[in-house]
Amino acid sequence: MTSTTGPSYAPAPKPKSRRGGRRCRLRSNTSDTDPQSLSTLGYFQTLPLEIFQMVLNYLPVKDISMLSMVSKSISNRLINYISTPSGNRRLLWQDFHNQELPGKREGSCILEHYKSLGLLFKRCTLLLPTKDRLKYMHRILSEVSCFKLIGCPRPLHCLGLQCYGVFLQILTAGWDELECHRVFNFLCELSNLPRKVQIVVSSKPGSARKLELRIRLYCRSVLLNHWIHRSDSAFWLTRILKPWPMVNQARLLYIIFGPVSSLDGHVVWQKMIEGPTDETSLKGLADAIKLLYDTEAREWTADDVISLVDELSVVPREWLMENNARLLILSGNNICFTFMASKAVNGRAMELARLVVFLALVCEKDLYCMDWAVKMMQKVCKVFGTPGERNYFLQCVENAFAHLIMDTLQAVLSGGRDEEDSSFLNLFHLVNAQANFHKEILYLAMRSNSV
Repeated sequence: MTSTTGPSYAPAPKPKSRRGGRRCRLRSNTSDTDPQSLSTLGYFQTLPLEIFQMVLNYLPVKDISMLSMVSKSISNRLINYISTPSGNRRLLWQDFHNQELPGKREGSCILEHYKSLGLLFKRCTLLLPTKDRLKYMHRILSEVSCFKLIGCPRPLHCLGLQCYGVFLQILTAGWDELECHRVFNFLCELSNLPRKVQIVVSSKPGSARKLELRIRLYCRSVLLNHWIHRSDSAFWLTRILKPWPMVNQARLLYIIFGPVSSLDGHVVWQKMIEGPTDETSLKGLADAIKLLYDTEAREWTADDVISLVDELSVVPREWLMENNARLLILSGNNICFTFMASKAVNGRAMELARLVVFLALVCEKDLYCMDWAVKMMQKVCKVFGTPGERNYFLQCVENAFAHLIMDTLQAVLSGGRDEEDSSFLNLFHLVNAQANFHKEILYLAMRSNSV
């Protein structure tokens, strides 16, 4: 629509619906020239558009976002300004790889800038429906290659995805779930995320290392890391995992939260299989499991989460039992007990007994209170239906301790000189774990007899 003299035509009638045609005129320069629009420009009415935009170049982004709330006409001018080349240069900082620049563009400052930019977009597009807001956002940001899943040549040294993530977090804060579903679908369409996830979860672990890294960075930096409320984090993690079968959910969870190499950032698939690992390697997985188990994650039942943990323990192959035990301890009492109780209910007493032994071993190695392991075993004993089942389970615990100590002793005796120290240290921890475990049982028994 074009016009040479604004006042020569009658103003358009006020639409009845919020989703009507008035939003289309928010981007139209002609609306700045009709009498009703001029009356809402205030003193800016006397400024040519070029001077108005020059003034904006001197305003902080937070002040521009406040200005957008003055009137619809001002907001319309700001939308036009953002779309101009000068507005793009002014607002879209792209120093994503230079995190040591002096002054305002240090790493933390560029993140703060994109938070402010998200607020500006939020306010400028307030009257638009979600679909149009996302289209406008994409039109402005689409040329920034570092905002794309596969766009930056140096993703490990780039703040682009983090900036994109804080921008989206501010833009969508307070939106209802239906709108956030649309946001997720929109991002999936832009990034082709489902197709890329399909490739990595159906391939041999590690065969698409670069793509695994890209998916990890995109999911964490754009969708997960910047939320304040756990319910929001649970919502977005659910969106990522739920479209896939359980076996693929476990693989994807490992890609996003599992251990990575300190050298190149790639996922280390053999970490849980080759030897005992540390808390740092498991903390991300444990935090994600706790997030899904919380009441905020309404789409997950306790059985869903326990099945996911069970499936995770064989990614890419069966983990060492010590790593399983350490993950359960980090996941918290409720998840640990529910996982163990499910084995008791399903008659897997021997497997449960080995788990108790390794829980005690982890408590000994990581300096947790041993009475926690004893109390957890005591609580699990109540799940068994008959005294005979309970007694059988306790006998299995003692047998598991004995067999594991004998196996470790055999490894010490038959191992080479290079292996002797580590095998002996493991035997040392295991014997101490058994001693401290039974000491706590004796304390518990004596306290019960003295009552």
